[in-house]
Amino acid sequence: MTFTNAQDVIKYLYSLPKLHEKADLTYIKTILAMLGNPQDQIKTIHVTGTNGKGSTSYYLSNLLQKAGQRTGLFVSPYVFEFNERIQLNGQNISNQNLIGVANKIESVLKRIRKTKPTFSLVTFEYEVVLAFLYFAQEKCDYAVIEVGIGGEHDKTNVITPEVSVITTVGLDHEQVIGPTLADIAREKSGIIKENRPVVLGNIPKEVLPIIQQKAQKENALVKKLGSDFNILLQENLEYQDQFQNLSFLPRPLVEGYDIAIAVQAFNLLNLSLSASEIEDAINQTTVPGRYQILQNNPLIVLDGAHNIQAMQNLLNFAHFKQEKKQGKIRVLIMMMKDKDIEQVFKLFKAADEVHLTTIDYPRAAKKEDYPLWIQKRYQYHADWRTSYQDLKQKSQTNDILLVTGSFYLVGDILQMEIKNARSRH
Repeated sequence: MTFTNAQDVIKYLYSLPKLHEKADLTYIKTILAMLGNPQDQIKTIHVTGTNGKGSTSYYLSNLLQKAGQRTGLFVSPYVFEFNERIQLNGQNISNQNLIGVANKIESVLKRIRKTKPTFSLVTFEYEVVLAFLYFAQEKCDYAVIEVGIGGEHDKTNVITPEVSVITTVGLDHEQVIGPTLADIAREKSGIIKENRPVVLGNIPKEVLPIIQQKAQKENALVKKLGSDFNILLQENLEYQDQFQNLSFLPRPLVEGYDIAIAVQAFNLLNLSLSASEIEDAINQTTVPGRYQILQNNPLIVLDGAHNIQAMQNLLNFAHFKQEKKQGKIRVLIMMMKDKDIEQVFKLFKAADEVHLTTIDYPRAAKKEDYPLWIQKRYQYHADWRTSYQDLKQKSQTNDILLVTGSFYLVGDILQMEIKNARSRH
């Protein structure tokens, strides 16, 4: 197959199977070897964690660019367009490059199938290969690689990174890498490599030993948030480690943790940036769809929180703001059917005004996919557009409107707001 336009590449990617019979890395290693192992031609930083890995990856990418490094970034999911998942120096991969790289992969797949007729890649493998091939072709100095799910068996785990990062360990994707927190910690510790340092964020005490044992086994230096480096939210976000004190513009404390982890990981690379350059690089970073503030009065916050830990963090932030503003919290939420819906909804306070909606996507939950008690307690609106506009109009200056539950909903609303802003100018 030869691609001539980017939409065909993306359509084809989503038509591929999601999983192999066995969750190993033989398929991706086979094709990477045939392509000359592009993943070994660039220095990488590998980022995993239940939450915060996307933000941490964006902050790291900006720090590397600031230090004059040609920087690749591989993240998921996307908020605006597919090309956002593979970036070079903060620019999405162009359609032209996407087509070119995909065609290279296709010609190699054809060669492999001469001897292994049934050989195929799953969607995420294909995306990972696209990224590595593009970064090698563009001669990146560094690439920041965010895992898909987990760590050890993740399709990105074919690299020996300069630094590994584990941001958090919590419950999400339990059916794939769980069911227990210990299982998830074990899976995530799979990105720790021999003689390569690892930076740890907020890891629950009960599973910390699992990760520390793996680090010890691999002789990997461990830098841990709370002991080797720290961040506090005062007027600003204040970062400190034994060598430096930095001050960043205020953001929610959970974002502060991601910033601290990124700074620590960057410092381990021994690239030179002054304190003020580090501060600028972080302050200039926008992470799409994560604690993204659309406007202040009323406060409208978009955040793709879709698991218990992320939702708890978002609601803590919103309720903290609410105490100051003395307004009402309204929530527009859409979730995927396969998420921990019950547990997430138990986090809302009785006074929070929650509205359910859906989008046009096969995995998106419709009304009947929610447990009965949720259906009874909260209003459901099939049309997210009108629901969002209604809630926005209803909100007074001191109110707070959260849009959350999925990056897909957040992306749709961001795109709508951008279009509306353009048509007003």
